[in-house]
Amino acid sequence: MSAIVTDQFRILNASNFVDSIESNSYYITLGLANPVAAGYGRTSDWNTNPPSPTDNLSYAAHTGDTVLFGKKITSANVRRIVRRIDWSSGTKYEIYRSDYSVSNPAPITNAARLYDANYYVMNEDYRVYICIENGSSGSNPKGNVSQDQPKFTDLEPSRAGDSGDGYIWKYLFTISPSDIIKFDSTDYITVPNDWATSNDAQIRAMRESGDSVNNDNQIKTVFIENAGSNYANGLGQEMSIIGDGTGGKVRVDVEGGKITNTVVTSGGKDYSYALVDLGSINSSTTATPAKLVPVIPPSRGHGYDIYKELGTDRVLVYARFDDSTKDFPVDTSFAQVSIIKNPTAVGTSNTFTDNNFTGLSAFKLTGITGTPKVGEKIEQLVQNGTAKAFGYVASFDTETKVLKYFTDRSLFYNQTTKDEQDYTGISTNGRPYAFESSSNLITGQASAFTGAIDTAFSGISTNPTGIKQINLGVSFTAGMAVPEINKGSGEVIYLDNRASIARNARQKEDIKVILEF
Repeated sequence: MSAIVTDQFRILNASNFVDSIESNSYYITLGLANPVAAGYGRTSDWNTNPPSPTDNLSYAAHTGDTVLFGKKITSANVRRIVRRIDWSSGTKYEIYRSDYSVSNPAPITNAARLYDANYYVMNEDYRVYICIENGSSGSNPKGNVSQDQPKFTDLEPSRAGDSGDGYIWKYLFTISPSDIIKFDSTDYITVPNDWATSNDAQIRAMRESGDSVNNDNQIKTVFIENAGSNYANGLGQEMSIIGDGTGGKVRVDVEGGKITNTVVTSGGKDYSYALVDLGSINSSTTATPAKLVPVIPPSRGHGYDIYKELGTDRVLVYARFDDSTKDFPVDTSFAQVSIIKNPTAVGTSNTFTDNNFTGLSAFKLTGITGTPKVGEKIEQLVQNGTAKAFGYVASFDTETKVLKYFTDRSLFYNQTTKDEQDYTGISTNGRPYAFESSSNLITGQASAFTGAIDTAFSGISTNPTGIKQINLGVSFTAGMAVPEINKGSGEVIYLDNRASIARNARQKEDIKVILEF
């Protein structure tokens, strides 16, 4: 048996994700400060050949272990998107048709579905238009080249200029300046949120103009696929558009017995299919039947439901990371971008809801010799000197003397084979132990730095120079702080591996994630 997942299901899933933003806590996260190594979740050539993420629960758990920090996704930072198709003079564009398929592909792109055809454009002013007519017919299936850039904002379809290129465009919307700045892409354009409920005057007018239930203007064009022969000559002969809707009318021009032009005079409403009744001008039994195809718009009409009209099965999620909070240290690196849904607040089962979080543990150090190196392995004798605690350096703030770190399974696997293979000392070295607030030194394997935990320090801020108070982002107790979320909590719904990116105080990272449903 044959089955498909339809385009409309994909569009629905994209919309459901957008709608779920307000009722859930989604975070864009950055992680994996030390990707270049042998061992689980890392490779020696990571920066030249980042590996594809593995879609299983084990890999997702490792991702949770190595998360550095996260930023909450809000509705303001999520948009439905579609392919970017810029208008260009001398280019042919396809008309909107609801019946593109494998057996009836789009004539220029050969697309087997509407949403892969080039049937809409964005002009130089970031206005978006649907192509209603392009001068095409059964004898000229690809139509003409477009010569006049559409720039109007009229509610009804119109020609863009006086070239006679045969194009009729339907204006849909203008991308807002704020969306251009935040979501601009060479490959995609944004579509306004909340189209069905927006009170924006322009959007509301466009939506209402496309509501054929109220204004009888559903069908905008009738395509001449076959001009026929031996029809009664005459210009402007009005024919009924019949089918499962009502009210449709079209004027046809017949010259030399062939239908040469059609103009819809009344679009009608409620059509899912339609035919043109040519019986009154079919005066000859020997006539070659014409084939006129009324083009059925999506939903109630063009502009009523632009998500269905444009095929919005992709969503762009945006986040900016900067040095405005100590949660996001500027001296670290990251090689993974992920989206995590509903992590829980540390020590609870409650969903974390703050705007930012740190996934890192931290020490405030004293008596430091040397300088910790991001990504290096650190250790401390614990359990009365019978065991060691291990971690990886994520950041070291030379001003506050705060070292941030994380742990993952690679620290406890066999250090030769980098996997679960048995090894000497597994009884202690294979077991994760927590760092302790004690006089036992923290040491770095690569830098050979040493430092003691400042057990006398507690609080969320420090004043190391006596000049300014510095907020540390998290609260310390006896020189130690824990992550703000429970380790590995939440669902990893997106994961991207990339070459390591080093942060610094003079840069900001704009992260744009495209989710395709």
